[in-house]
Amino acid sequence: QVQLVESGGGLVQAGGSLRLSCAASGRSFSRSAVCWFRQTPGKEGESAAALSRYGGSAYYADSVKGRFTISRDNAKNTVCLQMSRLKPEDTAVYYCAADYLGGGSSFSSAYENWGQGTQVTVSS
Repeated sequence: QVQLVESGGGLVQAGGSLRLSCAASGRSFSRSAVCWFRQTPGKEGESAAALSRYGGSAYYADSVKGRFTISRDNAKNTVCLQMSRLKPEDTAVYYCAADYLGGGSSFSSAYENWGQGTQVTVSS
């Protein structure tokens, strides 16, 4: 079991940057794929970015490619999402998720551990 706590959300103007962090506890984090999902009310949630257990394979949604970077530090049990050139359509609640022994799927159903979410609001 992995416990996850996100931080770093907030209000930013379009074109700005934010860095989300997710602190994990539990021995299995280093053996878990991780993902940042985002959810906007009234819209279907999507995986923004995912990363395999050792960081060798990354997935990015087309909408964030070239603007977002997912990274992890297994020694510190953290995963981050660096977001640049933010757009109003990036506004969402961002959730960190972990999938024990997973490969970095973009499907939310693959992930069994979830954080509480952090709000990101991008103003135009």
